[in-house]
Amino acid sequence: MLIGVVQNFVGYGVVWLVVTQKLPSLPLWVLCLCIFVGTNGETYFNTGALVSCVQNFPKNRGPVVGILKGFAGLSGAIITQIYTMINAPNAAALIFMVAVGPSMVVIALMFIVRPVGGHKQLRPSDSSSFLFTFSLCLILAAYLLGVLLLEDLVGLSQALVTLLTVLLIVIILLPVAIPIILVFFSGPIAPSEEAFLPEPQKQESGKSEQDGEEVILSEVEDEKPVEVDSLPASERHKRIAQLQAKLFQAAAEGAVRVKRKRGPRRGEDFTLMQALIKADFWLIFVSLLLAAGSGLTIIDNMGQMCESLGYSDTSVFVSMISIWNFLGRVGGGYFSESIVRNFAFPRPVSMAMFQVLMSVGLLYYALAWPGAIYVVSVLIGLGYGAHWAIVPAAASELFGLKSFGALYNFLTLSSSIGTLIFSEVIASGIYDHYAEKQAALKQHSLGAMAGLPLGKDESLSCEGYICYSITCGVMSGLCLVAVVLSLIVVHRTKSVYANLYGRSQA
Repeated sequence: MLIGVVQNFVGYGVVWLVVTQKLPSLPLWVLCLCIFVGTNGETYFNTGALVSCVQNFPKNRGPVVGILKGFAGLSGAIITQIYTMINAPNAAALIFMVAVGPSMVVIALMFIVRPVGGHKQLRPSDSSSFLFTFSLCLILAAYLLGVLLLEDLVGLSQALVTLLTVLLIVIILLPVAIPIILVFFSGPIAPSEEAFLPEPQKQESGKSEQDGEEVILSEVEDEKPVEVDSLPASERHKRIAQLQAKLFQAAAEGAVRVKRKRGPRRGEDFTLMQALIKADFWLIFVSLLLAAGSGLTIIDNMGQMCESLGYSDTSVFVSMISIWNFLGRVGGGYFSESIVRNFAFPRPVSMAMFQVLMSVGLLYYALAWPGAIYVVSVLIGLGYGAHWAIVPAAASELFGLKSFGALYNFLTLSSSIGTLIFSEVIASGIYDHYAEKQAALKQHSLGAMAGLPLGKDESLSCEGYICYSITCGVMSGLCLVAVVLSLIVVHRTKSVYANLYGRSQA
């Protein structure tokens, strides 16, 4: 996190010094490099908080990731509201606030945000704590949406803006009450709960025994029948123990040749290089590229889509898709956790469901049905946001927590690659084609300068659903391909989730 603080402060700080003319003007490529450095500081904040919380709450990965990613999605709107309260005279103050504000907050909290261990099982207080946090998330989303609409539609006085921002900060800080109450006002831990806490073990002395057991367990995974995973926990352990005893005896008699594991299995700790040679990892990566790339393309082009349909004020729709993005992240984490905990289904099932929603929303817009811009804002916001709650949790379950930071950040590349392809190649190409076509028709209908190209100072603009309908139709099909890939992951990882969550059910 300290590396992120340095990058954030130096990157945006240099930009602020140039804007305020405290430094001489720098070449454009230098300013781009400074913005790149400052923006990447957020990656360290995000990774540090996400990895620490997933390790601290391994039995609530979905809700934890959803809440963290949800607040990350709303951070831009929150900082904008704080800047509005300050009412700075120029835009340079916003750059200064971005350079100094997050750096101060992270320095104050970076020694608190760390893996602490000990929280390995569900406790009765967890459900109420997460329910309280989820409720605050919904209140925060509704409150922020209401404030944005009021500021956009009605002129608010500076005093009222300040009051609304102070209330916003109070809502954001309310979850701090949860650890305070648990530490200072809760009773002692019950013996039944205390038994769930990890006990110190002498791992060094038993290392050779563990290695020998892993060799046999590799063979057990290959030899055990498929139906064993669906048995109750007691019966499953009994059958596996019997099979393991037979393998021990056969190995001792030389009847079978025991081979050592070539690498970790699903659900164990992977390094990034080990994960990169696994089909499951690339299936998730490509599925995320197709679906999240499509969602990010819509988000990036939302303003132009609204303008093509004749809406003069596009900020309402941009704010709307941001709020639904937040709700998708929070709701996706809660929904996926319910799926795996109540039914022991693989978490990618919920990812496939949200990809179906995204496909429906894109198809609705492609068919130019009434209210398409509202439908696509809601469904794309929900679906895109849900991916960033589901995928990190699924990656931690399938590939372990040892290299979770590297695995997560590699997976985040998928949406950037997807939007680079879909937005720059597909969306921009189709939009420019129809903009040129409409411009030619206008010139022809007016009978002026027919056959001559537009002047250099004239900009092309496209009007109507046709500007993005083909793009949405293509991306709707790509989301369906993502659904197929997610379901393949579901089929391949059923046994992993049966072991992880089937046991807790039994």
